Amino acid sequence: MNSLLIALSIAGGVVLAGVVAHGAWTARKATPKMADPEDLNAIPDAMTSSRDNLPVLKDIAIDGDERHIEPSFDPDAFHNDLPVPFEFAQSNDKKASLDPLIDVITPIALDETVSGDAVLAALPATRRVGSKPFAIEGLREVTEQWEVPQIGERYSALQAGVQLANRTGALNEIEYSEFVIKVQAFADQVGGTPTFPEMRDEVARARELDIFASNHDAHLRFTIYAVGAAWSTGYVSQQAARLGFVAGALPGRMVLPDQEPNQAPILSLSFDSQAAMSDEEGPPTAIGEVSLSLDVTHVAQEEHAFARMRECARTLADRMEGVICDDQGNQVSEAALDRIAADLNQLYATLDQRDLSAGSVLARRLFS
Repeated sequence: MNSLLIALSIAGGVVLAGVVAHGAWTARKATPKMADPEDLNAIPDAMTSSRDNLPVLKDIAIDGDERHIEPSFDPDAFHNDLPVPFEFAQSNDKKASLDPLIDVITPIALDETVSGDAVLAALPATRRVGSKPFAIEGLREVTEQWEVPQIGERYSALQAGVQLANRTGALNEIEYSEFVIKVQAFADQVGGTPTFPEMRDEVARARELDIFASNHDAHLRFTIYAVGAAWSTGYVSQQAARLGFVAGALPGRMVLPDQEPNQAPILSLSFDSQAAMSDEEGPPTAIGEVSLSLDVTHVAQEEHAFARMRECARTLADRMEGVICDDQGNQVSEAALDRIAADLNQLYATLDQRDLSAGSVLARRLFS
C-alpha cells in the first residue's frame, strides 16, 4: 500500500469519526434532559421556602424616569401570562374597595334604610361598565362603615363606583354614560337618588390617571435558552420547584407565590404549553427556552422581587446549562441588570408618592 492510499485511509477514518461524533452530539442535543425521579423528595415546599434564601437588592441611585425597562417591555406578550384581571371585592368579602383616587364614586341617598337582601337583588347582572369594574357599596347602619352589601344587614346610604382607568385605557364618555344608566336603574329599584359627578371632569381625571399609569407600568421578562441539551418539561418543573415555584392554573406555567394570602405571585415561569400538555400523555417533548416574568406593579417593593428574579434566572441558567437573554435574543449583562435595579427604585418611589405603592390593592386594580 503506497503512501497515498494510507493518507486517504487516515483521512477517511477521521471523516467517519467526525460524522459519528456529530451524530452522537446531535442525538444528545435532541434528547431532552429528564427530571431525576430519585431527587423528587428533595424539592422544598414552595410555601415554606424563605425569602431570606435570596439576596436583597441594595438601594441604588438613579437619574431620570424610564418606563421601558430593560431587558424586555412587551405588555401584550406579558399580559397573556397574567392572572385573572383584578376585580372589586365580591359579596363574600365585607371590606369596601371603592377609592376616590382611582374610582368615580356616585353617592346614592335613600329615603329610608334598605336591607342587604334588597340591594343584592337589585344589583346589575354584570359588574363591569365597558371594560371597567363596577361596584355598589353600602353604609351599614350599625357600624357606619362602608362595605360590600351583605344578606341580613341594613344600610342607611349607598354608593356606586366605576374604575377610572386600567390596562385597557381610560374611562371614556360612552362608558361613563353606561355607568349613569346602570346606576340610575339600580337606584330606582332600591328607592334611592344618585348624585353624579360632572362627566367632563371625571373623564379628564381618567385620562390623566391613564397617562400616569401608562408611563409607570413595568413588565420584566428574561428568557433562558438551552445551550447544550434541550429540556423536558418535567426537568424544567423540577428545577423550578427547587426554587419554590409551584404549578400554575395553566399548563406550562409556574408561579413563585407570595407568603401572604390573596397576593399576586411574585414571579411567573412559563414554557411551551403544548409540550406541557403532550408530556402528560406521551413521551417527553424537547423544549429549548423558558421565560421568567415579573409584573412589577403587582408585587410590593419589600418582596425584593427583581433581586429574586435575577437570582432565580442565574440559578436556572447555571443548573440547566442555559443563557439569560432579552426578547431580542441578546445575552443580558450584569451592568444591564444593575441599571434595571436602579430604574425600579425610582419607579417604586414614584408610585409611593402617588399613593399607588407597588403591590397595594389600588396598584393591582389600576394595573390590571
